[in-house]
Amino acid sequence: MVREARREDLTEILELYLYLHEETIPEPSGHLSAVWNQIMEDQNHHLIVNVIGEKIVSSCVCVIIPNLTRGVRPYAFIENVVTHADYRGHGYATECLNFAKSIAEKNDCYKMMLLTGSKSPKTLNFYNNAGYNSTDKTAFIQWITL
Repeated sequence: MVREARREDLTEILELYLYLHEETIPEPSGHLSAVWNQIMEDQNHHLIVNVIGEKIVSSCVCVIIPNLTRGVRPYAFIENVVTHADYRGHGYATECLNFAKSIAEKNDCYKMMLLTGSKSPKTLNFYNNAGYNSTDKTAFIQWITL
């Protein structure tokens, strides 16, 4: 079942992110709680999860970004697409991306964008098959170091 995350899903989502690029789960803190509350209360921030049985097996984030161009239509940014290693290849992430697309459509977005750090042909083909292309835009990233 694909749905938006609930407050009680935090620990399970953080555990799932170990399959993304995280190496550890953040320690409980006031900062973590504040960020989680901010995500939960932001109507433009949609943390999507796919639940099989009672386990969150896949997730993505869809952020709706207000915009002054394209007829003052917003766009959606997709991030943190991840599936638990034991559940890959069953379409769970695709279901999350489709749910994100429905959110983007309901919000009258004119496009959806995502970035991936992966160079794996399997991952790139996954995004192509999900309807994304890598030919329309060029992405540049500048990392902020502390």
